[in-house]
Amino acid sequence: MAGIFYAIPIVLALAGLSIGDAAAQAFRSEYTVSLLGFTIARSSFDSSFQGDKFSVRGSVASAGLAQIFDSTKGTISSSGRFAGNDPRPAAYVTNYTSGRKKQKTQISFAGGDVAKTVNVPPLKKRGKEWVPVGPADLRDVTDPISATLVRADRIKDVCRRTVKMFDGEMRVNLVLDYVSTDPVTLPGYSGDAVTCSARFVPVAGYKKDHKSIAYLRNSSKIAVMFAPVGTTGIYAPVYATVGTQIGTITIRAKKFEAVD
Repeated sequence: MAGIFYAIPIVLALAGLSIGDAAAQAFRSEYTVSLLGFTIARSSFDSSFQGDKFSVRGSVASAGLAQIFDSTKGTISSSGRFAGNDPRPAAYVTNYTSGRKKQKTQISFAGGDVAKTVNVPPLKKRGKEWVPVGPADLRDVTDPISATLVRADRIKDVCRRTVKMFDGEMRVNLVLDYVSTDPVTLPGYSGDAVTCSARFVPVAGYKKDHKSIAYLRNSSKIAVMFAPVGTTGIYAPVYATVGTQIGTITIRAKKFEAVD
């Protein structure tokens, strides 16, 4: 289940948000994560936006049969501001427990670059087959949550970008492309939603011959559908799929609404 925990922010990073006026706005979204038709996790996110500033906090926990094999729960948070149309995170924290394993990651940013990363416990020493993360890899990047934030003039423009992410160990690019715009109806919204495809490109911080990474890079089909929240000009994911070696992971919004 630890792998599912990290899959959630990665999938969410395939979508985009657009900030509207300067008034403070708050939103809440809840998601279910399923594999082969079985619910394996649930997550929720609370977001706040005011002017150029943003703050996102989320939680995730294993559910259903997954709890029997590997109970996982954790929290994620990111805060920062926009520089033009680009998100500039200031701080990112993820903290999770999976069975007996506990892991906490804190990343601080400065000027769009990673300033400091702390993993507790420290990451294991890697061998020669490991692609190391270099200083150049940590420039002009976002964390998995702030990567979901983007300003765009049109809904189609949200897809036309490359997401550069660092989660405290792995550096990944997600190359997005526009697929379609279609009507969708769900609690809190009825209207157009856009679907983006995504190509997973590992950059650094991974084992060269890792089968799961190779599958995501060479074979996985990834798609995300997202829609605007009311009339705020903010877009958020409502549906996403990621192909893996053991089946397709599906993330579906069950609650998608503004909070007064």
